[in-house]
Amino acid sequence: MDSHPDRRIIAGDALPPAMPKLHLDLLRAVLPALLLAGCAGFGPPDIHPGQTEADAVGVFGKPTGRYAMPGAATRLEFATGPYGRTTWMVDLDADGRVTGARQVLNEASFADFQARAPGMTRDELLRTLGRPGEKRNGGWQGGEVWSWRYPTNECLWFQSSIGSDGLVRDGAYGPDPRCDRPTPGR
Repeated sequence: MDSHPDRRIIAGDALPPAMPKLHLDLLRAVLPALLLAGCAGFGPPDIHPGQTEADAVGVFGKPTGRYAMPGAATRLEFATGPYGRTTWMVDLDADGRVTGARQVLNEASFADFQARAPGMTRDELLRTLGRPGEKRNGGWQGGEVWSWRYPTNECLWFQSSIGSDGLVRDGAYGPDPRCDRPTPGR
């Protein structure tokens, strides 16, 4: 028997009637802050020209690649692959100061790449688009096919063919096999 007759617990209810109201009040107080915090992750990172390499690492974390650029400059790669859809490239001058930052996995970057791709080296490809999310054998043509997922509402990824000679042949969009898996039993 309940030693507190003023408490009524309904069968299957583990909380006294006052507890759900407390939880609801707490949820009403915290939910707007959680929603705003969630939206903060969708904006561009806080990196600006003149900041240091340490500042960039503080914003993005450890670089996934480091590439030598003309004029003693350096490009840092911050990829979120293999299933991530963004790769940020941060350019540093010879003094280690940020000169620019951009997200390179997008249709504008791919169009620019396609115009320059034939004959490009693997190293140039890495400096342009960053490490791929997936690499596979090029099949009967030899070489490799590199693939990048990117922010899109379509079920696509961007792919580049690299010949056995190490030179890029082309770049094109293809269906992302992770999006459209065959239905079992078909």
